[in-house]
Amino acid sequence: MRAPRPLLLVVVLLAVVVAATLALAGFGGAGPQESNELAERGQYVDPGAKAAAAAAQARADGDDARADLFEELAAVPSGIWLTPEQHPVETVGERVTALVTSADERDEVPLLVVYGVPERDCAGLLSAGGLPPEDYPTWVGRIATALEQASGPAVVVLEPDALATAEECGRRTERVEQIEAAVGLLARAGVTTYVDAGHSDWVGARAMARMLEDVGVERVRGFATNVSNFQLDEDERAYAEALDDLVTGDQHWIIDRGRNGNGASEDWCNPEGARLGERPGFVDDGTGLDAFVWVKPPGESDGSCAGGPPAGEFWPDGAWRLAGDRID
Repeated sequence: MRAPRPLLLVVVLLAVVVAATLALAGFGGAGPQESNELAERGQYVDPGAKAAAAAAQARADGDDARADLFEELAAVPSGIWLTPEQHPVETVGERVTALVTSADERDEVPLLVVYGVPERDCAGLLSAGGLPPEDYPTWVGRIATALEQASGPAVVVLEPDALATAEECGRRTERVEQIEAAVGLLARAGVTTYVDAGHSDWVGARAMARMLEDVGVERVRGFATNVSNFQLDEDERAYAEALDDLVTGDQHWIIDRGRNGNGASEDWCNPEGARLGERPGFVDDGTGLDAFVWVKPPGESDGSCAGGPPAGEFWPDGAWRLAGDRID
């Protein structure tokens, strides 16, 4: 029996509304990313890295030893951080397009770090800032659109520390909603994305796994651990595998090893005993580990502590100390 036309029209309209709602939330678009982009191409080395500028300055100052070290650091692929303070809504898309275009010309893939969530670094307050809640989806949307339309691939680490500090800052509900929306935008654009999952000595695996599921991590490639931290590779592998056992779906992960050569101490902000970790590179060992990476560029300060400059600035003395006797 045919439905009356008014009823049929209502059904069609409801279907359209539901489909649009799901699309805006990130459902119904691209599924989880199936390929390891970090194995498909070499990782992009940004010629505009702060270590490169520091090397040029050291060379001009006649300090050849430091210039050599900083040039070596600049030659290692590291994360390129996108913040609304440096790359606001109006220009972030152009910045992303330029980076991906440059990388594609070299047959490389850039590792981009999206770092602009509202009340960012609400626990440490040394990288405080971020966007107003109403502007955050627009900013991430510009990044996602630029990546979707770009000439080549990119890899995104989404919001270091955002989930790990959510409970501590009393912002679990808001943070989950904000990261879920960002995951949806990046998933719909087909961007290879790793949601930051803290590290092995912070939030327990069960609590983090619940948050990862709440933000829809199964829609993207997986998660990242140890970003900007110092935990040993073996501890991070065990933590990541615990998360993998707890989170639904086929998870993949990356581990930041840029500064974990000496392991961690109680101090997380420019710790004196930290040393460079092993070089980054993709992994193909039958596990969900896609790559070891340097997300936090070694030599960039954690904040104005232990004699360091503001967070994100290159700190020559700190970079020299990180190298210790491990310069190779």
